Amino acid sequence: MQDFFLFLQLGWEHIISLDALDHQLFVLALIAVYSYSDWKKILILVTAFTIGHSITLALSILDVFRVPSSWVEFLIPLTIVLTSLDNIIMKNQKQTLMRANYYLALIFGLVHGMGFANTARVMIAKSQSIAMPLLGFNIGLELGQIVIVFAILLVLFILLNIFKVNKKDWILFVSSGVFALALKMTLERIPF
Repeated sequence: MQDFFLFLQLGWEHIISLDALDHQLFVLALIAVYSYSDWKKILILVTAFTIGHSITLALSILDVFRVPSSWVEFLIPLTIVLTSLDNIIMKNQKQTLMRANYYLALIFGLVHGMGFANTARVMIAKSQSIAMPLLGFNIGLELGQIVIVFAILLVLFILLNIFKVNKKDWILFVSSGVFALALKMTLERIPF
């Protein structure tokens, strides 16, 4: 159980820490098109991300494949650029965009899962089994995402209901800001 709690904390920190801006921006871009009343859909969405994240993390830990970290560090913000750009382009097609985000969360979660692979490979190699550490990490990641989602939805609720911000303006503003930050990160990390 000690491994479980250690990796639970690592999963939590992987998404909550100040160093996790890329993951936080990805979650923000994914849920920007949703409303607080869509909380069930959002939970499914972040769980799809965690599933994708878990698959590549497990495969990386088991040494099924390795991707150079320079490419992973480049691809992670690129997924954020693409997700936020999708929000901007399809802002008037909310239902289509919401459906597409489930696939983006799962597929791009595969890329994000490689971001912790090298560290996890070393740490879990010392353990007898990857099951408990991986479970702990994923639960910590999921809990952290839920906290981030709750904070974003609280801000959204206040903006829409108290300040009467237009939902399309919110999507455009958030997605444009995330796009700009992620594009800067992507350009800084070009691996060639």
